[in-house]
Amino acid sequence: MEPHERITQHFHESIRTKQMAMDKLAPAILAGAEVMARCLQSEGKILSCGNGGSAADAQHFSSELLNRFEMERPGLPAVALTTDSSTLTSIANDYDYTDVFAKQTRALGQSGDVLLAISTSGNSANVSAAVRAAHERGMHVVALTGREGGEMAGLMAEGDVEIRVPAQVTARIQEVHLLVIHCLCDLIDQHLFNPK
Repeated sequence: MEPHERITQHFHESIRTKQMAMDKLAPAILAGAEVMARCLQSEGKILSCGNGGSAADAQHFSSELLNRFEMERPGLPAVALTTDSSTLTSIANDYDYTDVFAKQTRALGQSGDVLLAISTSGNSANVSAAVRAAHERGMHVVALTGREGGEMAGLMAEGDVEIRVPAQVTARIQEVHLLVIHCLCDLIDQHLFNPK
């Protein structure tokens, strides 16, 4: 296949995946945004975590809340658990890499806070451990997953929301995760600062 054809194929696959996901995910996205907006209205915070591209998504989400998304507004409390290299490496070295997000969640999370847990497969052991830690702290979880939802799908508790992308390819799942994050940010802003 020629390079130009490969590029076109990626675009078409991305478009198809987003079209498939649009109607299926809209109710879960709305539910996740409502959980997050209620948390922020109650002076809670949102912690986020993931690995690799999902770590970048966790940081992206956090920066959109802390700074701003599209409207001028006060910063909103969000912490990406993926950014502190000293904490990450000390936990991985002294305990286990599986604990890098869970220990931070137990230390920083409080009842009423929300964990945004991101894993394209739903099987990232350290993200699943963070979900369990969030539940121990009385937090709700909004999970971004893909494929069949993996282990994380079975960890969802009452009041949690799983937003599962109906795709198998990691790149396509990540592309939809980014769009979901932008939807969440927009809905949070509208709920908090432009209620109708």
